[in-house]
Amino acid sequence: MVRYSKEHKQVTRQRIIDTAGRRFKRDGIDGSGISTLMADAGLTNGAFYAHFESKDDLVATAVADQLRQNVDTVEQAPPGIAGLEEIVRAYLSPQHRDSPDDGCPSAALLDEIGRCADATKQTYTDGVLAVIDGMAERLAPTDPRSARTKILSVYAMMVGTLQLSRALTDRQLSDELLEEGIHNALTLLGIKESR
Repeated sequence: MVRYSKEHKQVTRQRIIDTAGRRFKRDGIDGSGISTLMADAGLTNGAFYAHFESKDDLVATAVADQLRQNVDTVEQAPPGIAGLEEIVRAYLSPQHRDSPDDGCPSAALLDEIGRCADATKQTYTDGVLAVIDGMAERLAPTDPRSARTKILSVYAMMVGTLQLSRALTDRQLSDELLEEGIHNALTLLGIKESR
């Protein structure tokens, strides 16, 4: 029996998490079986349980990982209103719409996350609030908590706008919806558009 180093095991685990995150966003949680997820990672089904207790464990871990990436994106944006506008524009962009595998788990998986086990819903809540808090710091730097609910409401509108834009077959209408979503989000945030 081959013994792998801790580093090898961690790299393999992260590869499973990364590929599962993309597959979940592309095919849904329910549409992604363990055998498909492991094949995506270049591993056998038997290796799955060396890394995760269950598919629910992998789902919670992948959702947390995907939301950490969103937090990183928010943290990389400039401070203040300019950064918040940049976040809104990037989220409601044609590039984000056209790349669901690499995009936000909220827009791709929200309906399924709502039906997941409580552990996954708690992981999602913690992750999305980290994203929201990063955005709130840009809107109200001296009291971010005061802007949390407003940002959460705008975020929900952005998620819905992105979901709808992905479902429309009329590309021009989809593009117009994204632009209107940007305008509406910035208006709700009290941000005068810079473009």
